[in-house]
Amino acid sequence: MSTLPSPQYDVITIGRTCADLYADQIGCRMEDARSFSKYIGGCPTNIAVGGARLGLKTALLSRVGDDQIGRFVRETLQAEGVETCGLATDPKRLTAMAFLGIEDDRNFPLLFVRTDCADAALSEDDIDPDFIRSARAIVVTGTHFSKPHLEAASFKAMGIAREAGRKVVFDIDYRPNLWGLLGAGQGDIRFVADPEITARVQRILPGCDVVVGTDEEVHIAGGSTDTREALLNIRNVSGATIVLKTGPKGCLVFPDDIPQNLEDGISSQGFPVEVFNVLGAGDGFMAGFLRGYVRDLPIEECCRIANACGALAVSRHGCAPAYPSWEELQFFLSRGVINPRLREDADLEHVHWATNRRGVWDDVCAFAVDHRSQLEAMAAESGADPARIAAFKELALDAMLEARRPGMMLGTLLDSTYGRQALFRAEREGMWIGRPVELPGSRPLKFEGAASLGGELASWPDDHVVKCLVFYNPDDPEPLRREQMDQMHRLASAARLTRHEFLLEIITTAESTAGEIATAQAMQQIYDEGIRPDWWKLGDQSDAGWAAVGETLERNDRWCRGVLLLGLDAPADVLAQSITRAARSSHVRGFAVGRTIFGAAARAWLTGDIDDVAAKAMMRARFEQLIDCWQEARRAKAA
Repeated sequence: MSTLPSPQYDVITIGRTCADLYADQIGCRMEDARSFSKYIGGCPTNIAVGGARLGLKTALLSRVGDDQIGRFVRETLQAEGVETCGLATDPKRLTAMAFLGIEDDRNFPLLFVRTDCADAALSEDDIDPDFIRSARAIVVTGTHFSKPHLEAASFKAMGIAREAGRKVVFDIDYRPNLWGLLGAGQGDIRFVADPEITARVQRILPGCDVVVGTDEEVHIAGGSTDTREALLNIRNVSGATIVLKTGPKGCLVFPDDIPQNLEDGISSQGFPVEVFNVLGAGDGFMAGFLRGYVRDLPIEECCRIANACGALAVSRHGCAPAYPSWEELQFFLSRGVINPRLREDADLEHVHWATNRRGVWDDVCAFAVDHRSQLEAMAAESGADPARIAAFKELALDAMLEARRPGMMLGTLLDSTYGRQALFRAEREGMWIGRPVELPGSRPLKFEGAASLGGELASWPDDHVVKCLVFYNPDDPEPLRREQMDQMHRLASAARLTRHEFLLEIITTAESTAGEIATAQAMQQIYDEGIRPDWWKLGDQSDAGWAAVGETLERNDRWCRGVLLLGLDAPADVLAQSITRAARSSHVRGFAVGRTIFGAAARAWLTGDIDDVAAKAMMRARFEQLIDCWQEARRAKAA
């Protein structure tokens, strides 16, 4: 008898996938919501994301349309670490959507847009036996038994898994209107009794190792609104471990006989948190339970992990985005509940943000061309029309793209004042992009553009990093420091609310007497205010200065992305020495340099001494020199 290879995946989830459109306005009817945030959703999709964040190797088996929403779902899953080889593209159907809202503490409107959608066309042909066998466990969900072809596909997957000795987990996931019992607009109604659906669900139960559901879901599966009687009816047809989700109380688990007193089931205490949003919390719970279950942890520990994941999920906006990373979960379990409004726990929210950021950025070689006032001054000196600055920034983008090479991550700093067209192009290139918000030369710090910084950032793509230059000395007069700090608080708040990373560029001025660790002291003062940038952009430091910077980062925010070295128009040979020094620090991720690269080319081009081709060649050559220097310095460090 042949032996199956070790499972490639911990869990494969099967069924619904969609875009969730969550109302941004809290406390109003869906009809009155003005704007929506777009996330991925659907029970199996949420479970796959939640499991991946907890360190499981997960995969989704479903369908999306050949449309923008389908590509969004696929790309988001991939960014979250979920395998998408089982996610088919249906060329004839659109990807499903769901509209969700938070009307008050008890009402959560939910509108499914699923007419002939892609995932509802899943068929037996989509079920690859080798793929199913490659997982320790599969998760099937109730909605994907609601139509004959979906039922056939799900039963096929279950049969293959059982034959291969894999585990089958059933999330009852009962949505009455998706079974045709209610109107299309009644997605928020969680329970309607129906004997025919109970009979169909009970055909699923004998083939399951674990069955998970809320009271209402257990009622439909067991054919009774008396919870114990429903559990007994489930037990009569299935030997599966039954997990009853009990909301804020946590859960009760029944691996064997159903006790007379349900409280005698295996349990783990819930967490005393304020419920903000129940939608998707059960999927977060399931992801947590699976993290323990596929690792063969005791049921009590599976429950503890699941309850914690559910508590975190009910505390935030959105479904999948609310789920914790494994590191965040350990932080939460070790520290406990400090503030029942978890979304207002600054330390917890920082760990959530920092450990769920997407992408890894290292060896960033960024050509900074976000300069406004400096290029305006150059144009004035040469008698050139300032309108030409926009064309020059496009030439700079051409130069950096031509300089791109393996072993580096290309980046840029670009503004929207003169670099709007270049920004549009850069967004399509997969580059690290930072955009300035400071009013050039302002001290105390002032912001450029709209009076509402959050309103300005809300229109930016999510992957644009908010860059803010602050002229700051640790020994500045207190009134000046206070005003600067207040502005940096505005920046940090706006960036987090709009889900953008932000970078602080700290430049000390000539009057500072703080010495070679001035930058580290400035950083510490900012951290003491509770401001935690994703990135820092810092000038050249001595070895002692870089050591102090590293100690400050380790002490205050070990999840910080790191530091980019700035250039300050230094001569190329001086900057090369700075890069060599900076590259020795494990916290420096690259450089973001501007005038050293473009200064001479800009002056000559604006005066008409050189053409576009020569300007690009000059900038490319200087940029490549810095890239060479950085890569050589990193190789020397690794040697």
